[in-house]
Amino acid sequence: MDEKLIQRLEAAVGRLESLAVGGGGGATGIGEDDVAASDPAILAYGDLSAQYLGRISGAAEKIGGKVLEVTKVLEEAFAVQKELLVKVKQSKKPDMAGLAEFLKPLNEVIMKANALTEGRRNEFFNHLKAASDSLSALAWIAYSGKDCGMSMPIAHVEESWQSAEFYNNKILVEFRGKDPNHVEWARVLKELYLPGLRDYVKAFYPLGPVWSATGKVVSAPSKPSPPSKPSAPGAPAPPPPPPPSLFASDSSPVESSRPKAGMAAVFQEIGSKPVTAGLRKVTDDMKTKNRADRSGVVPTVEKGSKSSTPSFSKAGPPKLELQMGRKWVVENQIGKKNLVINDCDSKQSVYIYGCKDSVLQVQGKVNNITVDKCTKMGVVFTDVVAAFEVVNCNGVEVQCQGSAPTISVDNTSGCQLYLSKESLGASITTAKSSEINVLVLA
Repeated sequence: MDEKLIQRLEAAVGRLESLAVGGGGGATGIGEDDVAASDPAILAYGDLSAQYLGRISGAAEKIGGKVLEVTKVLEEAFAVQKELLVKVKQSKKPDMAGLAEFLKPLNEVIMKANALTEGRRNEFFNHLKAASDSLSALAWIAYSGKDCGMSMPIAHVEESWQSAEFYNNKILVEFRGKDPNHVEWARVLKELYLPGLRDYVKAFYPLGPVWSATGKVVSAPSKPSPPSKPSAPGAPAPPPPPPPSLFASDSSPVESSRPKAGMAAVFQEIGSKPVTAGLRKVTDDMKTKNRADRSGVVPTVEKGSKSSTPSFSKAGPPKLELQMGRKWVVENQIGKKNLVINDCDSKQSVYIYGCKDSVLQVQGKVNNITVDKCTKMGVVFTDVVAAFEVVNCNGVEVQCQGSAPTISVDNTSGCQLYLSKESLGASITTAKSSEINVLVLA
């Protein structure tokens, strides 16, 4: 790889020298694109992409499906960043609005990858999440100084990969010893960022992108003036405005000029009216002390009038069933403390979703168990072959009576893990979670 880079650099230098002699390096000589394309940092980025993306793509083609689709988006994102690095060499450092416009192509590709993870989970969900979450590492190019609100480029790449590694590790656990193509895909994906992108940024852009002092100015497009006349009947409606950039700053003029939405709109509406607007004047007969219907006696409320805990969730009817002979589905169980699955085997999985204030016992060995979007949920299980996962939960208690090779907790607040002596060798991984306690039962 080093010899290849040296040869390309020598060829580029030779070309620069010949053009300088023949054309004087002026307007008739070499252009800005040629200078940027021969820059060592740009050449090294191309080598980085070729070294890792080719191997990831090769594994993805053997897997096919959604994995191949998200891999193509991954390649597109790195290609877009290379183009942006070339433009950095030709442009002056923009303001925040100009930076958001400059990074718009990269933002669109990242949003395309995120869209693939939406909807109901499929068999390659971990691949999609690992790839889409990893792309946030490319946002290192948005670093503009210590006051920009993000970590320095090297640290940003490392922190971004930590989020993606949670799902990447799941792939390695699931397919180790089963399918080498999936293992290769996940292994090279990590190498692409660590050490690949991290070492590249460390070598060429440790303090962020280096903008040109004499290049062109990057600015956000000016807002179109409102039409003076209404549009003619039958005319096509104007296209909707583009989605806000992931890299846009709250202080950006573009962001502040948009109509506020959500709670911001509520506070804006409140602030635009007088405090006493809309209030009725209280007359003497409306005052409590003058009302005849107030006797001063506190009425008693009969016990039991309080509604009992509902037996079903607003999200849908409760479920506890085996689907297609492979997957136990436990959904929308509320206030049920005696849920039991006892007719299971090691090829089946258990998916627990949307349950609250309930307890489930899994009596027997299953392949894996996933607890998703549950609150105050207790799960007692014997053995799992692959992994036990807790995702998007609040206040979960888990007791392992047998063995579990992997336990993962993601985006969860409050999780108590009770492990048996047989499960002391379990690998426990966490991401975006808090208040996690691990206790060993004597």
